[in-house]
Amino acid sequence: MGKPEKIKSARVSVLGAARSGISVAKLLKSQGAVVFVSDKKPQEEAAQHIQVLESLGVSYEFGSHSDRIFDADFIVVSPGVPSNSNLVQHALKVGLNVYSEVEVASWFCRAPIVAITGSNGKTTTTTLIGKIFEKAGWKTVVAGNIGFPISDYVLDVDENSAAVLEVSSFQLDHIDTFKPKAAVLLNITPDHLDRYENYQAYVNSKFRIFMNQSAGDFSIYNHDDEAVNKHGEGLPTVRLPFSAKEKISNGGFVEHDKVYLVEDGKPNFLIDSKEIKIRGVHNLYNSIASALAARALGVSAEVIADALREFPGVEHRLEPVRELNGVRYVNDSKATNVDAVWYALGSFESPIVLIAGGKDKGNDYSPLFDLVKKKVRAMVLIGQAAQKMQKEFSDKTKCVLATTMEDAVSKARREAKQGDVVLLSPACASFDMFQDYEHRGREFKRLVMEL
Repeated sequence: MGKPEKIKSARVSVLGAARSGISVAKLLKSQGAVVFVSDKKPQEEAAQHIQVLESLGVSYEFGSHSDRIFDADFIVVSPGVPSNSNLVQHALKVGLNVYSEVEVASWFCRAPIVAITGSNGKTTTTTLIGKIFEKAGWKTVVAGNIGFPISDYVLDVDENSAAVLEVSSFQLDHIDTFKPKAAVLLNITPDHLDRYENYQAYVNSKFRIFMNQSAGDFSIYNHDDEAVNKHGEGLPTVRLPFSAKEKISNGGFVEHDKVYLVEDGKPNFLIDSKEIKIRGVHNLYNSIASALAARALGVSAEVIADALREFPGVEHRLEPVRELNGVRYVNDSKATNVDAVWYALGSFESPIVLIAGGKDKGNDYSPLFDLVKKKVRAMVLIGQAAQKMQKEFSDKTKCVLATTMEDAVSKARREAKQGDVVLLSPACASFDMFQDYEHRGREFKRLVMEL
């Protein structure tokens, strides 16, 4: 495997014509490859994509996948196509290499790559690292699973730039030579169990972020997450663990509300944790991980501390929307798994009316039981998971079913008392009712602003 000797005139099939599929098709075409794009969405829904592909001179099919896919030198698969799908399995069986878009883009990337993965906090950490590099005056690209394919930018960066990439387990499943200068693993909790054989398969997928790193590269990982730390200790790289619970001898830690980065065996004070603008223990982890990544590539501690004081967080992640009649409305649509909701509930002292539900991913909701009992005045449940969640939580708090987001917002308003927080933190994917979590979050915000 690895980068093919010859991209020029290589025959490449791209599976999936979403953002990353179109971008990688464009990149490969610009390098002289013969590209074919295949997507099972109906042709009438793909007018925009077809226009782009025709302007590029790329051949395509919509509506179904034909065997023409396998008439290729290699295949590039979009994150939306499961690794266990018949198509991918057949490609592997007939000896075709299957790559993700980030793998292909990395072949052309001259900038050092900082890659971030984890079950929770990826987008916040990726965005924050990008802001730190920008503040330090670096030409910076922030891309990947965050919504901007790196293929769009990879030819514009050089050795003096930084490519900061959020990478999902689905993208890591199909890497081969992808080699970040600094790789960050924030945490691992059960997620996407609808796409993986079992929890261990998902864990193995996350660890692939370190797979190609060598002695001069930096591995930044969560010392307080047992599974992550155990794996991190054996890496052949410069290891930079981070902890919010204990003083550690390398990496970064918090002691008496002060954040320290350890350099040459000596802890150097970075910032008082109360000065970090994004709140909550999960954001403390995200902040230390970001600081370590930027420091590893040579950004000064002063610039990092200033960026941490200024960074307001990201859209759809514990995002304040408005206050109305003494009730705060908060958009946490990005909380698509149980662990993210656990952190969200822990971030508020006030009673919570929780809007949750959507497409269930094989979730085990039991980690939320105690917090829901203690903190949640009522749950308003939507989507495919609503009935399952009602069954699980009805003895912990009041559960109300809603048919649409509009219905959910209006019922949540009815349940909330002055001083409460109405929190959209779904614990589920959005695809049963929305295009993605962003669409869900924007709808919630629009409806709240119209109250």
